[in-house]
Amino acid sequence: YLARVTRVEPSLQAAFVEYGGNRQGFLAFSEIHPDYYRIPVEDRQALTAQSETEDEQEPASEQSEESADDITAANSPEEIGGDDEHDSRSQSSESMMRRYKIQEVITRKQILLVQVVKEERGNKGAALTTYLSLAGRYCVLMPNSNRGGGVSRKITNISDRKRLKSVVGDLDIPNGMAVIVRTAGSKRTKTEIK
Repeated sequence: YLARVTRVEPSLQAAFVEYGGNRQGFLAFSEIHPDYYRIPVEDRQALTAQSETEDEQEPASEQSEESADDITAANSPEEIGGDDEHDSRSQSSESMMRRYKIQEVITRKQILLVQVVKEERGNKGAALTTYLSLAGRYCVLMPNSNRGGGVSRKITNISDRKRLKSVVGDLDIPNGMAVIVRTAGSKRTKTEIK
C-alpha cells in the first residue's frame, strides 16, 4: 500500500501510518528501509556502503540458508524468510538506530510504500514493513533487500538445493534485490525459474 505517516512516536521508536485500512498501521523503526530516511546524501551513501560491507562479510551459503524460507499458498498470509533473516535485519537496523532516532529521519506526512505483515486484530492496527516481498509461482522477489536470496529451507534434497543455488547465482539480479526459490520451484528448470 502507499501509506502516509500520520504520527511519529519517539517513545516507541515507531510510526503510525494511514494506508487505507480500518485503523492506522504500526510501522516499527526496524521495518523502515534506509531509502526512506530523510538524511543528507553523504550519510545515505555511507549507510548504504556499511550495509553492503556487512553483507559481503557473511558467507554466501550462510546467507542463502538464513534467508531461505518458504511461503505458504498465495491466498493465505505469507511469511518470508526465517527468524534468522529477521534477526539479521533487526541487527543492522539496530546499528542504524544507534546512529539515528526515528524522529530524526521520518517526518509526518511522508509517503512510504508498505506491506502488511500482520493483519488487524480486534482494536489493534496492522503491523507493516517497507521491506517488500513479491510472491511469484516459483520464486519470491524481495526488491529492497540487501540479502543474497537463496533456496527454501523446505527443499531438503541436497542435489536439488545445489542445482537451485547455482540457478539463483546465475540469475541477473540487480544490487539491492534478492530472490528465494519456493518449494514449487524445486523440480523446475533454470528457464522456468528465470
